[in-house]
Amino acid sequence: MNRLDDLLFFVNAADLSKDSLKKLMEENENIKYASLVGIDLQGHDTDEKIPMRKLLDQSDELFNGRPLLQTDGSSISLGIAKLNDAKIDMVPDLSSKWFVDYNWENIDEKTELPVGTLRIPSFLMHNNEYICSRSIARIIKEGYEEKIIELIDKNRSVFSHLIAADEKIEKIELTIGTEIEFWVKTPAKESEIEELQVAQMMQENYWQRTKGSVRTALENSLEILDRYGLHPEMGHKEVGGVKASIGSDGSLSYVMEQVEIDWKFDSLLNALDNEIIARIAIKEIFRINGLEASFKAKPIKGVAGNGEHVHVGVQAILNSGKRVNLFSPSDKKNEYLSSFGYGSLMGILKNYEFINPFVSSTNDSLNRLKPGFEAPVCIVCSLGNTPEIPSRNRTVLIGLISDEENELARRFEIRSPNPHTNLYLAVSAVIIGMLEGVEYAIVNKKTEEQLRNSLSKTCGVKDEYLLEGRMYRSEENIFEDYSQEERDRFFGKAPATVWENVKNLYVEEAIKFFTGNSFFKAKNITGFADLTINKWVIELSQRRLAEKAAVMRKMLKLHDEHTGNSLDDNRWKEIENMKRNIMKDDDGFISTFSKINEAIDKNDYEVVSNLEKELVENYEEVKSKYQVYKRNII
Repeated sequence: MNRLDDLLFFVNAADLSKDSLKKLMEENENIKYASLVGIDLQGHDTDEKIPMRKLLDQSDELFNGRPLLQTDGSSISLGIAKLNDAKIDMVPDLSSKWFVDYNWENIDEKTELPVGTLRIPSFLMHNNEYICSRSIARIIKEGYEEKIIELIDKNRSVFSHLIAADEKIEKIELTIGTEIEFWVKTPAKESEIEELQVAQMMQENYWQRTKGSVRTALENSLEILDRYGLHPEMGHKEVGGVKASIGSDGSLSYVMEQVEIDWKFDSLLNALDNEIIARIAIKEIFRINGLEASFKAKPIKGVAGNGEHVHVGVQAILNSGKRVNLFSPSDKKNEYLSSFGYGSLMGILKNYEFINPFVSSTNDSLNRLKPGFEAPVCIVCSLGNTPEIPSRNRTVLIGLISDEENELARRFEIRSPNPHTNLYLAVSAVIIGMLEGVEYAIVNKKTEEQLRNSLSKTCGVKDEYLLEGRMYRSEENIFEDYSQEERDRFFGKAPATVWENVKNLYVEEAIKFFTGNSFFKAKNITGFADLTINKWVIELSQRRLAEKAAVMRKMLKLHDEHTGNSLDDNRWKEIENMKRNIMKDDDGFISTFSKINEAIDKNDYEVVSNLEKELVENYEEVKSKYQVYKRNII
């Protein structure tokens, strides 16, 4: 990666014009392609190679906001375009930063620089209607900002500690920050899960010094992200991993580690676009350094998964140029948040069952959200024991982050997303929850103290806004200080399957919640839900059953009459019976696998969900029994 100074990494929206683009491409001949990047409802980013000369020939259409490309909507996850009406228009976004994605292994002969592709954030349109995740995020962002300005103008006294009577609001800005975790490993190498679990329990890797190829790739990644204008703030080893092995040549021959990289917050759409280019860059840089990077939420069962904590703040920019944090309380000695901030937090928590399907929409994401891995399992927040001491409770869904030295840093940290969460939709859903809570708090003229008391209520206490049977705030360790029964009772039972989570989107109350301000459309919600359920059952029937079958077929009898004893015989018989119940049909008997496939054929998702839970429990039990059986074989 020499000659980085010779490369163009991004173009700001303010610098974009027909003439400036042509000039830039003349100055950067190694940028040979363009790609219109739309985000479908599943969060996939489209990518295609348009020769740069063709893009420049179409610059009139490009800078007049007209569709630049058409594609087949039935081949991307939109849930709306059908085979008989599949045309999708791709419309470039002229208001966002454009990035250059480099192929570090394809060197342009003339410039001796890597060949680049100009990635242009775009919107997907179907029958002249915006239908993609990115357009939904833009519509909700703009609608939210308009509503908040209107709300403040009608209730100036509530915001008098932030905005003087003669000051005007020029703009409301939602700020988003992400911090991404990922596992890196040597290709084709697998580590023993028990070894990883022990290393995690002993905290042998957290914040340890990186070495060898991991260190090089991490440092390269921080450099490249800085070139992209993301302003990385930190890169470090996370809790997962084992010590690397050293080969005969002195280099690290085996790597299995978890890493985290953070970068600076940005305005909503820019922040979400930044996250995609960051994932692309990190994965490519680690690959060049001989390592595989996995952004799966739970790449290794029984070991810490990958989170992507999302930080959310709301600021008002005044006509004087001053920025104020709308979460800032009027009484900082006694309060954690303003009425606006408390209302925003209450809106997310009250409606999280409707928000959660957009955050955790896959089996992989739900596998991460288990007790014991510093991932949230309960709908509960932490504010801190006192306003002067910020919350650092890592067991809750949402924590309040504050900084005495920087009032603009007061924000929410939402801990449930993972690197494959479609943040365009997840953050949009969070914003709708925030708006509902703010409208309740401000319109009903609730004081900061009243809202804090509501948020801090115990289970069973009635409240005007929050549910009576729930508890929404705890400063305790959710995993250690509450039993499973208490967690379910106080905070609601966490979904165990994709169906248990996503079925919440089909209820009338959810549709009303999302469409109440005309931001979301009902067909976007049901379209997302339909796509998610379809993906769930296909993955379950075509992939996950096959993977489990492959593992169980390798569970072979390891003893005979000479090497075993009666205990081994009994253990093996139990394992064999369990395997048969899970996998093998017989006269008058249907295995769990076959029951699942039959329920899928009937679209009986409640039955599929229950059978999946039964399968997971039995599969984990038979694996555990086989481990015990193996240990006794000489």
